[in-house]
Amino acid sequence: MNVVAIFDIGKTNKKVFLFNENYKIVWEKSVNLEETTDEDGFPCEDIEVLKNWILDRLSEIKELKDYVLKAINFSTYGASFVYIDENGKVLTPLYNYLKDYPEDLKADFYEKYKGEKKFAVKTASPVLGSLNSGMQIYRIKEQKPEIFEKVKYCLHLPQFLSFLLTNEAYADITSIGCHTNLWNFKKMKYHKWLKEEGISDKIPPIHFGKDVIMTRENIAIGVGLHDSSSAIIPYTINFTEPFVLLSTGTWSISLNPFNNKPLTFDESQNDCLCYMQYTEKPVKAARLFAGNEHEVQTKRLAEHFKVPVDTYKEVYFDKKIVANLRALNYQIFYPKKYNFDILKECPFQKRDLSHYKNYETAYHQLMLDLVEQQVFSTNLVIHNSPVKKIFVDGGFSKNSIYMNLLAEAFPDVEVYAASMAQASALGAALAIHDNWNPKPIQNDLIDLKFYKH
Repeated sequence: MNVVAIFDIGKTNKKVFLFNENYKIVWEKSVNLEETTDEDGFPCEDIEVLKNWILDRLSEIKELKDYVLKAINFSTYGASFVYIDENGKVLTPLYNYLKDYPEDLKADFYEKYKGEKKFAVKTASPVLGSLNSGMQIYRIKEQKPEIFEKVKYCLHLPQFLSFLLTNEAYADITSIGCHTNLWNFKKMKYHKWLKEEGISDKIPPIHFGKDVIMTRENIAIGVGLHDSSSAIIPYTINFTEPFVLLSTGTWSISLNPFNNKPLTFDESQNDCLCYMQYTEKPVKAARLFAGNEHEVQTKRLAEHFKVPVDTYKEVYFDKKIVANLRALNYQIFYPKKYNFDILKECPFQKRDLSHYKNYETAYHQLMLDLVEQQVFSTNLVIHNSPVKKIFVDGGFSKNSIYMNLLAEAFPDVEVYAASMAQASALGAALAIHDNWNPKPIQNDLIDLKFYKH
């Protein structure tokens, strides 16, 4: 049986899947790898451990008697650079994008390049410090010039993993285009600051996501994709009518491939940005830290009501509870005007839990507050585009309260819980389809459950 291997590398969970020619998963392995720390003691990915895990899994796959490995690709978290010298040796730790960025360095940078406002709009990158991965390169150049001198190439993580197997260094548009400060979305080319700072020579040439590098063993290897951009591929292949994909996990990201209006500064201030599809088309996106908020608040609820932390999994949508809570909080749920403050902080943080008679009621209130935030966030990318459907994938798609409230909030749009086997891994497999798979792509890759409002 011919298969493609996809390494899907998240911040905590590392997975590898074998997909057959019908894009069904036939084999998988996953692991949580221990982090290490960088020179400042900040937690970060242990690149050596990750590298060894990938190479070990590949050896294991090649030993499997029932499968013929035809292709390999990678989907990983973004905003993370690996710096290699001319011999391919890794020069620094894989710095964590959550690491604080020096304020003075940030201020100098934006002052030099026409200020935060203009720069953020041009690069479709809100000011996010280390999460703007280009700023990580700038930091090394300014603070560690002796290391910067040795850098032959700066590779985003997916491209470094591809380099491990091919020894060929490339850049990829999905990684470059995700809030990196590197790409000028108005001119659709690198921003000129890279040249002025002597960085552009250290970024390898761009390789298209649909193309592959052939190895001596005749295995087609993709150059790797940023996971959020990869997750949208199965949807753009299966649906042509305008839609928004609401990808939920730690972050809830609303992705609209049908909104090509340039990012405004106000949007960038409200955590809107642009991602880039592997086809080089921008995707307007809005982020909300909703999964993280849900985790924090369900722990708080569990402590208050003295129940296990995952009790919420047993709570189902109850119309009566919602109606009662709405009657109590009328002004909260029907805001008279756009209230952008709602995006800064979930209203539930300030709620007194002793006001709720039981866990079930309090949890419904949490979901009402999270969905209120979500509606604001998603509307930022729907804005005047002809969206007919919203597909929700990831954790919240399995939450009946969330899904029912969302469907009610968007009465003119069809809202679906979408489930498929591993969206970002599947996207990375589909991106290189033509290079390994003789069969046509089937149109039943996504299971949909419709929620009536």
